[in-house]
Amino acid sequence: MKTIIYVDGFNLYYRALKKTNFKWLNLMALCEASLPKDCEIIGINFYTARISGRIDPSSPKDQHIYLKALATIPGLSQHFGSFQVSDKLMYLTQPLVFSPKLKTQPLPTPKFVSVVKVEEKGSDVNLGVHLVRDALLRKMEHAVVITNDTDLCEPLRIVVEDAKLPLTLLSPVAKPAKGLEKLATFVRHLSPYLGVSQFPDPVITSTGEQLEKPKSW
Repeated sequence: MKTIIYVDGFNLYYRALKKTNFKWLNLMALCEASLPKDCEIIGINFYTARISGRIDPSSPKDQHIYLKALATIPGLSQHFGSFQVSDKLMYLTQPLVFSPKLKTQPLPTPKFVSVVKVEEKGSDVNLGVHLVRDALLRKMEHAVVITNDTDLCEPLRIVVEDAKLPLTLLSPVAKPAKGLEKLATFVRHLSPYLGVSQFPDPVITSTGEQLEKPKSW
């Protein structure tokens, strides 16, 4: 089956990779290892946003290196939303809850506090639109979506019920969201294949550039 992969980059990172040593992930190797052998992968679409260094100054550089490594995969396209970091006044639970716990509450007890709010915009919309477009135009015979974001339930439903195409949910979590699991034709899990699907270190680009895995990874 001619198969296109749609990867929710932030969902994949936070659900399956952040607390592991498997961040140097080769998406083509992962999909080839985790999907049935009759899947002919004709494209991988990776949806993400360029992150800010406000919280972790090394993160943008690390991400840039990884995106360049992904660009060496034939047939992989990168699609960018926006990454927003702002200061927001947020209402606090009352009474306040602290970690680690405090024996006494500070006085006076505040009701609002300024926090750094991080938001990623556009990636799930781009993924959903591209998935539906490709299904209705019959650009593939089978779709694979890597996410656990229930905002994508409606695009999955359109592909399966309206376009009448099989769709595999390649889940980044042990227990996928029920809404996604119910809509998908097949459900598979990627976690067993993370360790065997890493890029070499370094990755050599077509121009001979050597991309070394970030030391913190």
